[in-house]
Amino acid sequence: MSERIVLEEKFAGFSDHWNPRVVAELNGQQVRLAKIHGAFDWHSHEHEDELFFVHRGEFHMEFRDRRVLLRAGDMLVVPRGMEHRPVAESECEIMLFEPVGTVNTGAVVSERTRETLQWI
Repeated sequence: MSERIVLEEKFAGFSDHWNPRVVAELNGQQVRLAKIHGAFDWHSHEHEDELFFVHRGEFHMEFRDRRVLLRAGDMLVVPRGMEHRPVAESECEIMLFEPVGTVNTGAVVSERTRETLQWI
């Protein structure tokens, strides 16, 4: 059933960082919301591209050879196999589009790894 998704309400429903939630699924992809702050783990995804969209705030996507600044309204696709890590100096709200089953830390396992995601 189609239902309206209000991002402001969804983001207001959680406060932790680096713990993506699923808000929708379509064509084998999940739409995930996360709040980020600080530096994430260096990682890559062997088989999946990732799309990052900034809802509120800003962050840098770091690659081994450069940094890309993303602000509210910006988006970036990280191609499969490319090592990266998001870094946010202050809290930032992001939306991600990823294939179902994509693990947030790729093949890297850490305390931030989330293999099962909560639907909100």
